Amino acid sequence: MDTPQITAPPRAPSPVPGDATPSSGVIHINFRHAAGFTVIGNHLTQHRGLSLAAIGLAAHIQSLPAGARIGIKHLAQRFPESETRIAAALRELEAHGYLHRSRVRLADGRIATRTVSYNQPGAAAHPVPTPRPRTVPSKPAPQPTPPPRVTTPEPRPAPAPVPPPAPTPQPQPAPVLVPAPTTRTTPPPPLPQPQELTPELQRVATALLADLRRHAPQLVLSESDIHTLAPGVATWLERDAHPDTIRHALTTDLPKPLKHPAKLLRHRITTLLPPPLPGAQDVVALARPGVVVIPLQNCDSCDRAFRSRHPGHCRECHIELRTAA
Repeated sequence: MDTPQITAPPRAPSPVPGDATPSSGVIHINFRHAAGFTVIGNHLTQHRGLSLAAIGLAAHIQSLPAGARIGIKHLAQRFPESETRIAAALRELEAHGYLHRSRVRLADGRIATRTVSYNQPGAAAHPVPTPRPRTVPSKPAPQPTPPPRVTTPEPRPAPAPVPPPAPTPQPQPAPVLVPAPTTRTTPPPPLPQPQELTPELQRVATALLADLRRHAPQLVLSESDIHTLAPGVATWLERDAHPDTIRHALTTDLPKPLKHPAKLLRHRITTLLPPPLPGAQDVVALARPGVVVIPLQNCDSCDRAFRSRHPGHCRECHIELRTAA
């Protein structure tokens, strides 16, 4: 009964095995990882030029296997950060040498982004090979004595089956040539011609066509094209179309790119041609339907104006002529 029984340790175990407990700051409780871990250098985790988002993103990327997807949209679905913040973190890692992104063309012609991750940017030019565990050669196990070999006659191979005769290929029908959808099957409409192509109309039409390139640089015409299109523009001018109206109709809403300016102008000159302006009598008849308008005539004697269907004398001169007769 006089033997002491020691059931309690002399002092409490230190939270940090082998180290003195600090009076302030963080206290580490470390256990060795046997599997599922990634070695990350302090130059990344304690980097003074990177944000916390960039450091965490770099640690996540280094823990992924080769071939894992690390696109911005994929990372935004994995983490609560927005695409803008993830893109900014990737640019930080690329600026400090932890990532390198390049555009490459795949075998099927598509363009993809290739991303290379460096766990230590300063040593990227001389990568350190990963040591492999040494394997201790084991002693060769004693080989059992093989049983005596029994010779048996080899079986004769079965005759190869005769393949059936190949079918005679049927002649392919001749391909039917279908014209392209853009091929014109009917000739284009003729270019309008004026009733009388005077030298003045020819001069104004030629000047208007040559001046189109000042308003639309793609409408550069040759002298032959201007000479061909001038009668059509002269027809517009003959129908009292103002030059500004013609220029606006020919230069508005041009296709891009414009391959054949002369063909486009010929089409617009032909299809957008305005009708002739109505005369004054036609305008009065349109304004007052059902009313017959009698034209004005000048009297042969007194040159006074009067309304009549036929030229001659006014009423007063007609009475005087009758009285004198």
